[in-house]
Amino acid sequence: MDNPSIFTQVSREDVNNPLQEKGAQSPSSSKKPRNRSIFHSLFCCLCHEDTEPLPVNNNAPLLVEENGSVSKSSAKYLLPEVKAHDAGKICVVIDLDETLVHSSFKPVNNADFIIPVEIEGTVHQVYVLKRPHVDEFLRRMGEMFECVLFTASLAKYADPVADLLDKWGAFRSRLFRESCAFHRGNYVKDLSRLGRDLNKLIIIDNSPASYIFHPDNAVPVASWFDDMTDTELLDLLPFFERISRVDDVYSVLKLHRSAS
Repeated sequence: MDNPSIFTQVSREDVNNPLQEKGAQSPSSSKKPRNRSIFHSLFCCLCHEDTEPLPVNNNAPLLVEENGSVSKSSAKYLLPEVKAHDAGKICVVIDLDETLVHSSFKPVNNADFIIPVEIEGTVHQVYVLKRPHVDEFLRRMGEMFECVLFTASLAKYADPVADLLDKWGAFRSRLFRESCAFHRGNYVKDLSRLGRDLNKLIIIDNSPASYIFHPDNAVPVASWFDDMTDTELLDLLPFFERISRVDDVYSVLKLHRSAS
């Protein structure tokens, strides 16, 4: 999360790219409240530091409403039934911003995609950079797993990015901001709402706030902005090749975290 950063740091971009998507606030953000509002309307809210630990939810689906209360209505699972060709595969939830791509309102000469997005009646150009090796990563992941894109950004931005990014149909489903649980200032991806067994489910995300309900299911990645020498996605492939054959992800993920 798509919950640190969809815009590069202030040292790299001017205040027209005001904030970081899923984490800390830019030191210059207070200078451009209008841009800040536009940014948040499209991408993601600021995720505030919490002094209290957030609950781990390993049981029933959790519907958290804007006021922090838990909805009493029955929850419908976010994903459809597993298709025949994915039967028995582990489900891997993959974040978008700062995990697979980095996006900016500021023109970038080497942008891989330029996405026109209408916000409050004005069309803005969003410049998107692909993380190095993302093509090979998605191709291989789509062969091994049931992959799901899950981002806290709005569909009007993330859906066209995914259309251009995913040439292989790796993403069986796509989930956007409305599928997140809004909890204590963060958009959280509640894995229990997906309709998949948690012991066969992994989330790949650069923001710990995104998977705070299910930290034991996470494979954290470093936030990416514009380092074209980055090899993290490529380096992760051997690990995912190994875990694709296990019946229970928890023991392997625990060893992976210990080794990291």
